[in-house]
Amino acid sequence: MSPEIINYIGYAASVFIVLSFILKDLTKIRIVNCIGCLCFVIYGVFSGMLWPVIIPNGIICFVQIYHLLISKKK
Repeated sequence: MSPEIINYIGYAASVFIVLSFILKDLTKIRIVNCIGCLCFVIYGVFSGMLWPVIIPNGIICFVQIYHLLISKKK
């Protein structure tokens, strides 16, 4: 993947994370934050396996998915 596209993925991740702080509905916050975290994981992988970026964002993504699935069961 070209470095320019990788940078755009990183910028998109940042936008999604910031947007998740602006929203008020918890479900929307979790979805948007999860998208941002996934973008950061992709960015970290294609930027040379940046583990300090991949690990926390991967964990946060799983936490968000877990809470989204639990909230749908209630």
